[in-house]
Amino acid sequence: MKTLTQKHVNEISFQVIGAAIEVHKAFGPGLLEKVYEPCLKHELELRGFSVTKQLHVPVEFKGIILPAKLRFDLLVDDCVVVEIKAVKVMLPIFEAQLLTYMRLLKKPKGVLLNFCCTNIYKYGQKTFVNEYYRALALE
Repeated sequence: MKTLTQKHVNEISFQVIGAAIEVHKAFGPGLLEKVYEPCLKHELELRGFSVTKQLHVPVEFKGIILPAKLRFDLLVDDCVVVEIKAVKVMLPIFEAQLLTYMRLLKKPKGVLLNFCCTNIYKYGQKTFVNEYYRALALE
């Protein structure tokens, strides 16, 4: 396994967006998230990535684990959280949700994808980093 660096994490997120473009080329906009998610997972696995999907996000408060029912969509190579949407309007709460998942999971980068658009690269993706990313070596 490669050492986790900013460069390596950036390459993974680049591949995630490329895989999303591939899925979007095949189906276009108009389907549900539950269709895009397994296709994206499969495309990423074909590219050699380890992908975990729909696991509970642990929520701890002052030493107790809360029975919250939070689930992330995909986690790629145990370092990039992917949140998938298929909505006409992207709301700020989607960004907050992804940033919260990244913080709770202690992951350095997240990619928010919206398949309800004409062009994933221009309109359907946004990446986020946090303090875990900034703590990584550059190369």
